[in-house]
Amino acid sequence: MSKEINNPGWNFDNSYNGLPKLLFTSQEPTPVRSPKLAVFNEPLAESLGLNVEALRSENGVFVFAGNKIPEGASPIAQSYAGHQFGHFTKLGDGRALLLGEHITPQGKRVDIQLKGSGRTPYSRGGDGRAALGPMLREYIISEAMYALGIPTTRSLAVVDTGEQVYRETALPGAILTRVAASHIRVGTFQFAAAWGTVEDLRKLADYSIKRHYPEIESNENPYLSLLQQVIEHQANLIAKWQLTGFIHGVMNTDNMAISGETIDYGPCAFMDTYDPATVFSSIDREGRYAYGSQPYIGGWNLARFAEALIPILHSDEEQGLKLAQDAISDYSKVYQENWLKGMRAKLGIMNEEAGDEALIENLLQLMKQNQADFTNTFRSLTLDQPEETGLTGISEFAQWHKQWKERLGRQPESIESAHEWMRKSNPAVIPRNHRVEEALKAAEKGDYRVMERLLNVLSSPYGYTGEQNEYCKPPAPSKIPYQTFCGT
Repeated sequence: MSKEINNPGWNFDNSYNGLPKLLFTSQEPTPVRSPKLAVFNEPLAESLGLNVEALRSENGVFVFAGNKIPEGASPIAQSYAGHQFGHFTKLGDGRALLLGEHITPQGKRVDIQLKGSGRTPYSRGGDGRAALGPMLREYIISEAMYALGIPTTRSLAVVDTGEQVYRETALPGAILTRVAASHIRVGTFQFAAAWGTVEDLRKLADYSIKRHYPEIESNENPYLSLLQQVIEHQANLIAKWQLTGFIHGVMNTDNMAISGETIDYGPCAFMDTYDPATVFSSIDREGRYAYGSQPYIGGWNLARFAEALIPILHSDEEQGLKLAQDAISDYSKVYQENWLKGMRAKLGIMNEEAGDEALIENLLQLMKQNQADFTNTFRSLTLDQPEETGLTGISEFAQWHKQWKERLGRQPESIESAHEWMRKSNPAVIPRNHRVEEALKAAEKGDYRVMERLLNVLSSPYGYTGEQNEYCKPPAPSKIPYQTFCGT
């Protein structure tokens, strides 16, 4: 494969490759037959300091397809472990390769990863490939998450490989180019702790601190500070998921990034009707990763991270365990503070009163009992249109609405200011499942116009524009529950 690229602006560094060798394997992508660009994120490319025209050229597409290695890149497959639905196992990048770390003109370091680029030593019998639909799905959802203000990996491009992948049936193949703060996971630390030495674990921790939390390098116990930082970032992230009705679907420890970004969009989806028991993933038969369970699972995953760090938290194991337990005990409080702050904002509450949590919980209970749409309920309250919430005519809601209005009246800020605050906190649109499916079906037939319109609407979720009204509508009633599947 040629390493000649026509000035795309890549500026690769490969600092991860300096870590202990057990954490990765050097591996080149497997070329594909006839790649063509399916979707390309020009604004993201420009923000990374990349040459849009060069990336759209044949050479640029060949990089996205894995047919050419850009100058300075040194592709690797990363190894990690993970608790998958509670069961611990050895894993790794079975169908993804990290090309390297691109340094932007502003000095920001980001991973550039190809997903679906062929077999690796960690493929475990898989073909290392990906289908077009799931890669486009990740593109749509990750970019929607970014627009919503939720920390996330992003999608730079999807390439149609010109080849088929075989699952239950033949499907068009694709490769996604993912941009991330890094791909260091809780499972990366679990892998180092289980199969490496204490020194290997320490080197991974030192690298992670330098890359993501350099401000704690000089702390008395930087490894404890690392644990605390990851807890804080994950508590904030999961609160944001809950506030928008996002369901990750596969919260295994290998899918929790220590950077605090949402990563690995497989069977994810957004909730329509509010119900904490909502599950979309076809493989989550017990509801382990249901919407209402996500905060708990976040804490469970962080406890596994803390366990992996114990050997470097303190030279005495018992002391290390106590430090880990004390840190983890703060997670629920930090999560609840983030969630409550976000829910106050969604209701235009700009100060604090003791009864706020009860007011919030009462609304959520009414929404659950009456199968109200999560996003549209808050949208209607934001627009001061209670009759559009789906709760009109219910006496308990009328009473709640009166209490809420009285609560807004007790704060110094005006009602107008409260509603303006709500507009910034309640998206008018989300990537509703039926709209995503509509876009994917059209794209798989070669028509990307539906997807382009959807992405355009989702790019300004707090805009409250007339163009968004059509995309606010929930799906038609169906006897068949909506299901998602792990990206294949």
